[in-house]
Amino acid sequence: MSLILPSESPAARSVVGVADDVFAALRGESATLPRAESVVLVLIDGLGAISLRAHAGHARALTAGMAKKDVAHSVFPSTTAAALTSILTGTWPGQHGLVGYRVLDPDRDVLVNQLTGWESEGLDPATWQAAPTVFERARSEGRPTFAVGVAAYAGSGFTRATLRGADFVAAQTPAERVEAAYDLAERHPGSLVYCYLPEADKAGHRYGLDSAHWIAALEEIDAALSRRVPPGVGVLVTSDHGMLDVPAHRQIVLEAEHLEGVRHLGGEPRMLHVYVEPDADASAVAERWVRDLDGVADVGTRDQVIAAGLFGPEVTEAASSRIGDVLVVARGNGAVYDGTAADQRGRGMIGQHGGLTPEERQVPLLRFGAFAR
Repeated sequence: MSLILPSESPAARSVVGVADDVFAALRGESATLPRAESVVLVLIDGLGAISLRAHAGHARALTAGMAKKDVAHSVFPSTTAAALTSILTGTWPGQHGLVGYRVLDPDRDVLVNQLTGWESEGLDPATWQAAPTVFERARSEGRPTFAVGVAAYAGSGFTRATLRGADFVAAQTPAERVEAAYDLAERHPGSLVYCYLPEADKAGHRYGLDSAHWIAALEEIDAALSRRVPPGVGVLVTSDHGMLDVPAHRQIVLEAEHLEGVRHLGGEPRMLHVYVEPDADASAVAERWVRDLDGVADVGTRDQVIAAGLFGPEVTEAASSRIGDVLVVARGNGAVYDGTAADQRGRGMIGQHGGLTPEERQVPLLRFGAFAR
């Protein structure tokens, strides 16, 4: 195996613990957060702590008073399907089973998109993602729960898998979503309100982190979060993952000879799930990929990566069956593509994530309102 593991302190905070932090604060039992009458959890999709600090001049409200310790680590892979589900269930990908962007449905031998493919690819949100959500837990305590997001996501399969138990409220702009979330928290004491802001992630993917589009998205989010927090409401702001820009010269393109013995190529360019043919030797495929990708990607078998703990301390049988026989994690700011695929549009994506770099895995964990220091 050729796998460089992230060097993180055992005491490093994980986004997996956000759900427990919220509940403890509502009960007045948190060791890290003051008690709050209601809590608003703001999720800024795709905003890494490193890129936020690098653009602090465009995010004065978010970075004012931001200390070095105001960070958490995302999960592996550092992608929305896995990380957002971990935040909203308080479980690791090895437990909730959303182990990547595109993964194998072993019962049907097809790849399924865990963000947008629920309806078209026949995934049942209640069984494919069976871990209780933070909203279901809140409901069981009799707490009002709300999720404020983009109208287009209201009835999606991913929403039903991750926001079960919450009343969905649609609002158009970041400012309108934050305003709606704060209003709900103020009007419903004891409530848990989730507020989703995807604008930075979308701009980063399409235009890159130093683009005018990404900076404009960050400024819009920062302005939305500069509004006054109602008394007694604690606001926790975090992200599912960061990202980095992949320049064209860092694209690693696999041709037919590299893909011998490979049945499906899932995941995403920064972190591939490689599923081998039934008669292929996964270890032999992994060894060949180690040679082919020497110096540009880390390669390991499913058993090796699970044993390394990257999917969390526990991996269920269902989750394991969705993980690639071989996993490939791009190093630095590279990305690995299937050059034989008919559709090459993905190679135009600039901002990417999924890997193990600090840019992808370090996310902000910021406190406002009743949670402010």
